This record gives sequence, structure tokens and C-alpha cells, in this order.
Amino acid sequence: MTNSKMLLLIDGANLHGVAKALGFSIDFKKLLSEFRARGDLLRANYYTALADDDKSSPIVPLIDWLDYNGFAVITKPMKSFTDSQGNRKVTGNMDVEIAVDAMEMARYVGHIVLFSGDGDFCPVVQAVQRHGVKVTVVSSIAARPPICADELRRLADEFIDLVDLRMKITRESRIPRDVASPRLEGSFPGR
Repeated sequence: MTNSKMLLLIDGANLHGVAKALGFSIDFKKLLSEFRARGDLLRANYYTALADDDKSSPIVPLIDWLDYNGFAVITKPMKSFTDSQGNRKVTGNMDVEIAVDAMEMARYVGHIVLFSGDGDFCPVVQAVQRHGVKVTVVSSIAARPPICADELRRLADEFIDLVDLRMKITRESRIPRDVASPRLEGSFPGR
């Protein structure tokens, strides 16, 4: 008997960048519903790094909402360093955390859905596939330039372009369309 349980591994920064490049915002409640409808969802992990002074950042309410609405939120503090030119840089890569969780959870699931186009995940994808786990990669080649590494897309058992999920997971604007972009007098057809 094959394991039908599914795990979502969402690289928050990567997914945000892809959605932004495609021109839409993600409704995470819809995203969760979409993947629950596709299989037996065991867990949905959302990974993001936070700056120490992120208390007023727009990411904080999202993280709180995700945490209370069916997502396991994994965070770590961003690290700052000075590069060779003396410029202060900030990094918050969550690749190791995602890779470790993929490897640890591979024995409990039959399907991992990775929301990232980062080619660094190729060895992880190969490793979990050797354990019989199906891997779906969600990213984009429709964005210009394409955001998904070609080698990751080729390794995946299935590739879903985020643009193909757009109609199912787009966050609705809170401002009615006619208020957000009012029409000028005389711009209506037939006038």
C-alpha cells in the first residue's frame, strides 16, 4: 500500500517573490483548501526568516494568521554581516530547515509539494525520491525571467507553474474594483 499523505514545504520568501513577479497576492486559506482537495494533507510548513526589529513588519500579521489557520510556521532570525566592500548585508535563507524537514518527513508521507524554484533543493528532491516519495515543485517559468531552476523542474515528478494556480489562490482585493480604479465620466462604452 502506498502512502497517500502529503506535505507542503513553503519557502515563504521564494513564494512571495514568484507571486509578486506574476502580479498577484496569495490567499493562504485558498492555497490550503486547494491542496487539501488534491490529497490527504498531513502538514503545511511555512518557512521565513525574521529581522529582530520585525515587530511592525507586514510579515508578522501573516505569520500569526498562518500559525492559527493550519500552517506550521518555522522562523529563524536573519543574520547580518559585512561584505568585502564594507557593505552591511542581511541574509535569512531557510534552505537547510526545509531540507532537514523534507528528509525527516519522507518516511511519513508519499508526496512532498515544494514551493520553491531554488536549484539548491535538487539533492533533497533526489534523496526523498529514492525513498519513494513523489515530489511536486511549485514555482514559475512563466515569470520573466523564469524563477524556477531548470534542473529542479526536470527532477520533479510534477511541476506546477504558480500562474496556473492563480485563479484558485489569488487573494481578493479588500477594495471593490470600481472604488479601486474609478472610471472617468465619458469612459463608459456607448457614451
